[in-house]
Amino acid sequence: ASVPNILSCKPSLEASAQIQQHQTHQNRLNQRYKDLKSSVEMCGNTISPDSIPSNPSLGMSVGTKRHSYKKYQNEDSSNLNKNRIQLLKKEDFGLEDRIQTWERAYEELVSFVKEFGH
Repeated sequence: ASVPNILSCKPSLEASAQIQQHQTHQNRLNQRYKDLKSSVEMCGNTISPDSIPSNPSLGMSVGTKRHSYKKYQNEDSSNLNKNRIQLLKKEDFGLEDRIQTWERAYEELVSFVKEFGH
């Protein structure tokens, strides 16, 4: 019996749609990542990118990432995987929530005041 040549097989319409959907999702993720990098360059941090009028949807994306990261830490179902987390940490994304970020900034301020007296 002859073995079919897998390389010559065409994907079904359903498979083609799934491939295109995956590529579209990946393109969106890549664009969000680029937007985040631009935001960090403009603002110097990722604490509040939702305050950028030119791209308010980035703020929603950031909030979703932080929420997903909490779920990941609690070993709940999350759309973040280790690769995405490493990529976000590479950009100093600040995956902790705003309270943790505020507390960290407050501790830095207290240290500064102790060191420099003003």
